[in-house]
Amino acid sequence: MVTTHNLGFPRIGAKRELKFALESYWKGLSSRDELASAGGELRQKNWTDQSGIDMVAAGDFSFYDHVLDMTFMLGNIPERARGLTDDVLDNYFRVARGRSANVRGGHAGCCAEVAAGEMTKWFDTNYHYIVPEFTADTTFKLDASRLLAQLEEARRAGFKAKPVIVGPVTYLALGKTKDDSERLALLPRLVTVYAQLLDALAEQGVEWVQLDEPILVTELDLDWQQAFNIAYRRLRNGRIKILLATYFGELLENRYLAANLPVDGLHLDAINGREDVAPLLNLLAPYKVLSLGVINGRNIWKTDLTAVLDWLEPIAQRLGDRLWIAPSCSLLHVPVDLNSEDRLDAEVKSWLAFARQKLDELKILAKALRTGRASVAGDLDANKSAIDSRRNSPRVHNPDVKAALFGITPELGRRKNPYSQRAPRQAELLNLPAYPTTTIGSFPQTAEIRHARSEYKAGRLDDDGYRRAMHAEIERCVREQESLDLDVLVHGEAERNDMVEYFGEQLEGYAFSKLGWVQSYGSRCVKPPILFGDITRPKTMTVEWIRYAQSLTQRPMKGMLTGPVTILNWSFVRDDQPRSASCYQLALAIRHEVMDLEKAGVRVIQIDEAALREGLPLRKSQWERYLDWAVESFRITANGVADETQIHTHMCYSEFNDIIASIADMDADVITIETSRSDMELLDAFDDFNYPNEIGPGVYDIHSPNIPTQEHIESLMKLAAKRIPAERLWVNPDCGLKTRQWQEVIPALRNMVAAAKELRKTA
Repeated sequence: MVTTHNLGFPRIGAKRELKFALESYWKGLSSRDELASAGGELRQKNWTDQSGIDMVAAGDFSFYDHVLDMTFMLGNIPERARGLTDDVLDNYFRVARGRSANVRGGHAGCCAEVAAGEMTKWFDTNYHYIVPEFTADTTFKLDASRLLAQLEEARRAGFKAKPVIVGPVTYLALGKTKDDSERLALLPRLVTVYAQLLDALAEQGVEWVQLDEPILVTELDLDWQQAFNIAYRRLRNGRIKILLATYFGELLENRYLAANLPVDGLHLDAINGREDVAPLLNLLAPYKVLSLGVINGRNIWKTDLTAVLDWLEPIAQRLGDRLWIAPSCSLLHVPVDLNSEDRLDAEVKSWLAFARQKLDELKILAKALRTGRASVAGDLDANKSAIDSRRNSPRVHNPDVKAALFGITPELGRRKNPYSQRAPRQAELLNLPAYPTTTIGSFPQTAEIRHARSEYKAGRLDDDGYRRAMHAEIERCVREQESLDLDVLVHGEAERNDMVEYFGEQLEGYAFSKLGWVQSYGSRCVKPPILFGDITRPKTMTVEWIRYAQSLTQRPMKGMLTGPVTILNWSFVRDDQPRSASCYQLALAIRHEVMDLEKAGVRVIQIDEAALREGLPLRKSQWERYLDWAVESFRITANGVADETQIHTHMCYSEFNDIIASIADMDADVITIETSRSDMELLDAFDDFNYPNEIGPGVYDIHSPNIPTQEHIESLMKLAAKRIPAERLWVNPDCGLKTRQWQEVIPALRNMVAAAKELRKTA
């Protein structure tokens, strides 16, 4: 009998209940008990949504980040956050976001600010985790109370729960040392605490525990391979069964290592690692469970159930009870429930499956394997009809778009002259001071903006009324920037709901959900648009707004666009053609917008590629091909303009030191990057690489409510000037200001401008 289980479930709630509970608590509008109650209700709902599978996930719920949860469970709390209070949750939020809640109900000292933990992408997803911090003196001390309490909740509710925790080797690999020590030197101390955790779980009667080790799908040197053997020999105690879970890619050369670790089961991502299945069937010991991730946990298309059964049935016959099936990874990366979508295009909706529907698919597969396909014949027929509908739909395929791809030539991706010739022409036109100041694009999305957008979508505000409302917000943004004395302004993006969804709404080939929210980090959720067909741009998308903003000021106004790679990587992307083909289609569409902005007189155009690195394959051996088409897509988008037009791009919260040559190949005149949380660590790349163009290292951490001081900003810029010539440095925040409040933004930018003016005295 095949066993069904789940690796994790979305924690935010179908209507973003967690987001609103967190933000209410942080603002001091609700109590600790109310936050705890909201969390408990969400966990109960999540387990109920997983009803009908054999083992649900526990410990996957988090108030901010599951990696940060592991950090606190292991007692690895950064020194700066220790001893501030005895309140674990307040300290947890300080590490997550720089501070906890506003004062309410006697939370003494809860507003004390600390530097938030560094944040970066979880493998090749758009989920951000808080990076664990280590030194040579790091010690670990177990506090399993949170996990044990959640297991007890699940047990009382009648669910068989499998604890889900980050494995020890992956935890070390995800972290960074704050000195010159080696992370692997900490392994013996770390594994001792993991062994204590497994003992604690065994004492609670837990049968299986899931240890997530996704770094097994990356290239590991001998020391890290040996770390797996050391760790899991130490953890093997016979009191509790370990399911070692890998996902997001192929094991390849790590197959033998994974198959021979002393664990009781191995989970394999059979969506991205199908080629691993056959070899592992021969490598696994006859007592071990093989869990196959047969439902895509990263994308929202329906599974072709008949095709899956065709290859899964022989495996089930061979393995019998040793076969488990599950989604490929945690369902954290997809929305909760398709049934909530009452406005989604009906045809496109018939092609989709969100988290709850994916578990329904899993149950259909299990029933077919247990009692035969005839027992689910109606379900299989309905599934086949949806699969065929999508495959044959004329809405998916546009011959004109495919013809345009064949027309792409190398010339489309080349500027007329190199940067050395463009730079003086741009300097003459823009006439900017040393250390020019700007922002990344968005300004606070106020209640007034959200109300106007809501009224417009509901039909209670007409086109003229909406335009007037947005013009008022744009004018406010421009006047505030002029008052602050910023050098290059932005219009603030008041009209944009999201930097990807906004563009998708104006491109043919996209569909949109109403409640298709996915957690990006903490309380920040995104609603990825659904790229289902060939892409065209019917009309201009941003020109009217930028032209209006420029009419309000004599200062340079940036045109703000999202680049093709980021639109691709932050969408749910069609899986019936190579991602590169979809990216080239997006590049051609956004190129037309760039050209129209230039025709409208816009001389500074920013094309954000925040997700460039996110799309990198997890194995370096596969990077070159991705970077070739990703960089070329950006160049096609950006490089049809005159030398005098200055092209900016922006990247945030991505470790890009090892792809700096490819970033240089993008040939943007100015690149802005995140460096504030990493204390300029990302600029280490420039120690050995002579980056030729201009760069703005982000000096204001916009993901924290903390306000940076002028002195702190100056210190960061002085660090940057040791690596980049001062005449090529810009001063800017590390990301857009959409999620901040005006009362935070104004003083922070005032300090930023003051720092730039002070730096100019010695430039």
